[in-house]
Amino acid sequence: MGIKSTEQTIPLSDSNPLISTTNIESHAPTNHSTTSSIPPSLILTTLVAVFGSYVFGSSVGYSSPSQSGIMNDLNLSVAQYSIFGSILTIGAMIGAIGSGKIADYAGRRVAMGFSELFCILGWLTIAFSKVSLWLYIGRLLVGCGIGLLSYVVPIYVAEITPKNLRGAFTAVHQLMIGFGMSLTYLIGAYLDWRVVALIGTIPCLVQLISLPFIPDSPRWLAKVGNMKDSDSALQRLRGRNTDVYQEAAEIKEHTEALQRQKEASIIGLFQSQYLKALTVGVGLMILQQFGGINGIVFYANSIFIAAGLSKSIGTIALVAVKIPMTTLGVLLMDRSGRRPLLLVSAGGTCLGCFLTAISFFLQDLHKWKEASPALALIGVLVYVGSFSLGIGAIPWVIMSEIFPINVKGSAGSFVTLVNWLCSWIVSYAFNFLMSWSSSGTFILFSTICGFTVLFVAKLVPETKGRTLEEIQASLNSYSTKR
Repeated sequence: MGIKSTEQTIPLSDSNPLISTTNIESHAPTNHSTTSSIPPSLILTTLVAVFGSYVFGSSVGYSSPSQSGIMNDLNLSVAQYSIFGSILTIGAMIGAIGSGKIADYAGRRVAMGFSELFCILGWLTIAFSKVSLWLYIGRLLVGCGIGLLSYVVPIYVAEITPKNLRGAFTAVHQLMIGFGMSLTYLIGAYLDWRVVALIGTIPCLVQLISLPFIPDSPRWLAKVGNMKDSDSALQRLRGRNTDVYQEAAEIKEHTEALQRQKEASIIGLFQSQYLKALTVGVGLMILQQFGGINGIVFYANSIFIAAGLSKSIGTIALVAVKIPMTTLGVLLMDRSGRRPLLLVSAGGTCLGCFLTAISFFLQDLHKWKEASPALALIGVLVYVGSFSLGIGAIPWVIMSEIFPINVKGSAGSFVTLVNWLCSWIVSYAFNFLMSWSSSGTFILFSTICGFTVLFVAKLVPETKGRTLEEIQASLNSYSTKR
């Protein structure tokens, strides 16, 4: 059940005279986003969307527990398996390039469904591969799917939620990524890699079947000129007894103002009016990935073995930390705000990498041999726990908030592409970096995480408690006035 208003609910349509800026003052409640309860329709719609996030997580988590089985069955070298691990990010870059355009022209729901078709085909190709070529093709297809999902899921969730819930709901994207990754780690420890690949198709099918039963984004519907359906979708998402005319008016006014702006291409994003938002979005994605996350989660088992630990103990400990810390991040997102969580999270990842570097350094010196494996485990767990608390989710939350809808497609595609490009660099180079110097690798990651703290402190705005329209107007130097 949604908010119960003391005023009569006013039907929404293009022709409704109350849906205008001149009537907001006299007719709207003072705070339309304060909720006494969360509408079940909003919860169910978000759950359908974040099944895509689970698919994302299971895809990323697949390569670590499957490494020994695939290498043995298909006679792959370490270099060949590094191609398999990193080609996921090549596919994601391909998916990211088209993600904004697909989501803008076909809609958010269609984009999610399209991505799941790629993922299903990819998982089936991996499951039935007999040679490395088909293994690579399957992994590439899955990558294309999750490249699209990594953009459209947080964008969709941010566009359907009210401002007081947006941070927590959008952060569920990262929670489900962590859940998919962790569950795949556990399943992969006990089941054959082909079976795990077949299991990977299940959440894809669940989302694909569920998508026709959820509404499309009210903001996207307004952008394409379908105000009647936009109003209807908004009412459905907020609950039948909720007054939504003020929120609908804000969406309509902002969309009409932006439609007078030219639709920006990738090149057009580098105009001065979008530069601040672009710097924040791209900077956070670069620092998130160059902090080492995908190298660590792709090859967690090999890190634990190199540190002298049992891979099963390390994997179980990783799962035990990741989900609770991601959940804590979701709960704190709309209480503490984005910036404090980012600062604590980045500081924690810096410390975690530093502790892991010390462990490998002690191993190289052949000192404290009994303590160094435990120190490596603590370092990795501090890193993963801290990453899960904020830096994993918040860049995607902020990316979904800061770009106006007339550039959201191009900007979102570009930012997502940058994220996956950096992810590919890290995941491909990680094994070679570890061969060069394990301690040096983690010192490098620790330094980048330390720089993230400075970047957040100096440049990243607080977006908690503000509507998307307010955030975008403050960051992007155009006027929404007539």
